[in-house]
Amino acid sequence: MSENNHYSKIPEPALRRLPWYLSYVQLLKKQGRKQVSSTQIAKKINVSATQIAKDLSYVNINGKTRVGYDIDQLISVLEDFLGFKRMHTAVLFGVGSLGAALLSDSGLEQYGLKIHAGFDVDSTVVGQKINKIPVFHSDEFVVKNKTLKAQIGILTVPPGIAQEVADFMIEGGIQAIWNFTPFRIRVPEQIVLQNTSLYAHLAVMFNRLRDE
Repeated sequence: MSENNHYSKIPEPALRRLPWYLSYVQLLKKQGRKQVSSTQIAKKINVSATQIAKDLSYVNINGKTRVGYDIDQLISVLEDFLGFKRMHTAVLFGVGSLGAALLSDSGLEQYGLKIHAGFDVDSTVVGQKINKIPVFHSDEFVVKNKTLKAQIGILTVPPGIAQEVADFMIEGGIQAIWNFTPFRIRVPEQIVLQNTSLYAHLAVMFNRLRDE
């Protein structure tokens, strides 16, 4: 399955924009604001007010004419729709520099993702704890996950073994993979796959810099 989600009614570009709106209205709440219009959001997010109103229509919230959206309600609805209110259990494979950084990032829990364990084959990291998260040998995953019951697997292994590790995670019960490797892994249709290639984003940035 390619990059996907379970919201069949909302286009993926719209789904990707919703966290931008959430981040901005959370900032407005900290500033003491109570209401916000799609026009006000548009000025900061660089997305048209019409598009914002259309995107928000997918999450079953309506603004009031000349008033806009109630910020507390908008935050609550967006957090619930995006899955940030419910904690999702995850494990991570590949405790190198990037993997260790993700284990150290407690901020992920604010968005509903809690990593319960890391897995690697490197004896220098196996048996250690990073941000209180234990690192086990990869061979222990299937047994450990019977207790952890993790649905999400974060993939930060070398690209040469990305497919092999992804297959192993799926065999152990993983239902969704967040792939940070530049390798485009293949997964069964029922598995959710999200590719986040830092290298691909770097390539785009470098190419655009060259064209300046």
